[in-house]
Amino acid sequence: MHMIQVVFLTVLVFFVIVTIHEWGHYFFAKRAGILVREFAIGFGPKLFSVKRGETRYTLRLIPAGGFVRMAGEDPEIVEVQPGQTIAVRIKDDAVTRLYLDRLDERSNVVRGEVVRIDLERSLSVTLDVEGENESYPVHPKALMIAKGRETQIAPIDRQFGSKTVGQRAMAIFAGPLMNFVLAFILFAAYIQMAGIPVDNPDKLFVNEITAGMPADKADLRKGDVIDAVNGIKIGADFDKMIDIIGKSPNKPVKMDIIRDGKTQQIELTPEPNEEGIGKVGITAALPTRAATFSETFTGAASLMKNMTISIFEGFKKLLFGEFKLDDLGGPVRTAEVTSQIAQKGIAQLTSWTALLSLYLGIFNLLPIPALDGSRLIFLGIEAVRRRPIDPNRESMVHFVGFALIMLLMLVVTYNDILRLVRGE
Repeated sequence: MHMIQVVFLTVLVFFVIVTIHEWGHYFFAKRAGILVREFAIGFGPKLFSVKRGETRYTLRLIPAGGFVRMAGEDPEIVEVQPGQTIAVRIKDDAVTRLYLDRLDERSNVVRGEVVRIDLERSLSVTLDVEGENESYPVHPKALMIAKGRETQIAPIDRQFGSKTVGQRAMAIFAGPLMNFVLAFILFAAYIQMAGIPVDNPDKLFVNEITAGMPADKADLRKGDVIDAVNGIKIGADFDKMIDIIGKSPNKPVKMDIIRDGKTQQIELTPEPNEEGIGKVGITAALPTRAATFSETFTGAASLMKNMTISIFEGFKKLLFGEFKLDDLGGPVRTAEVTSQIAQKGIAQLTSWTALLSLYLGIFNLLPIPALDGSRLIFLGIEAVRRRPIDPNRESMVHFVGFALIMLLMLVVTYNDILRLVRGE
């Protein structure tokens, strides 16, 4: 596989699993009637930005996740105070634009001093225009313009906090949920591509070949049937082949293979590993058949279950085992592994993408501040006590959590880069 393809597939993997996660938040927020201000992939400075309808879609510099910014989650809108001079543009008897600066440059506007303004409930503004109070209704999708930026107002019924606990919880949980759905679909696709091992197999195929190892140098190819090693028939006994090769470090072995229906013999010399066991750099696979619909469904469910158990076992080791920084991998290491797997073929990359999507969904549900799991806990507490927690306190908890996660990400990324420089 060409390097350009590998890079493209690696970027595509990240883009797909993050986009599907954020799309879950976006879809259920819109369904609940929440104004979604921004749909972003990545963090930091904007690389690309386009506005469609009410939402701005952005691609940002740091590929470490993404976010959906909903109205009412943060006090991002510029406040207008009584006594402030503004200009408004009126269309169809309603204010559609409110200008807060550069008022002399605005045309076809009404300029005046704010007497009263409510952009959340009554949607109205009263201006003192040359000594006369004039009141105007404000369109629910009116734009506020300040410092060259347009911000759509958010009436109370379009804000995140105005929705029921159930609606808000669904908008938050939908991100991880979409990752789980994607993981299941990709595991099912992997089973369709890889197939199901046949009953009572009678042969072994060469599956993967490690570059630079004896099998690669001897021109062994994926799909070759391994018939015999040193004259000993292998059949479907993978352990027998491993045993013969393992006992022959630095000693030539003769491997009889069947390629395109023809038998040929290849000689190669196993290289000893750290334990002195001979290795030629191949993995073998048993014959497979196409999976049925039920086998695909149950197989995908089984992979979801097994991988979930493995992920939680990894978390357990980090929490209660001997922790080392090298046990963690950030975007750099994940990209490195993804590129390596991409070179092995689409089937392996599909399985890996499914695992990453599953991991992202589970990780986001952990009760860590700034993650979806923590936000769901706050909503659960609100449901029990029947009143919301102070938004300022909750925002502070999430801000501190996000800052700590970003700090850890920087440390892990720095460690990954050093490891690459050292060639480890």
